[in-house]
Amino acid sequence: MSEPSVEEATNRIYESLQADNADIDVHIAALKAAMKQAGLKEAVFDPARLAHNNRSGRKLMQAYFRQRGVTVTFSA
Repeated sequence: MSEPSVEEATNRIYESLQADNADIDVHIAALKAAMKQAGLKEAVFDPARLAHNNRSGRKLMQAYFRQRGVTVTFSA
């Protein structure tokens, strides 16, 4: 099985967030690997696609991902 692209991994994370964080750690690991392959330092997420698009939800997501080695930013 080939590594997913950053876009595919990001879409899987959106799906996982909508499904009450099902398999989120697996998807974060796949995103981290895809980012390393692409040479990216941070993942960019669209806040409109998040399950909890408020300040506390975004900060919680950033903290959770940071613990797993992924820096998260949000698009405008």
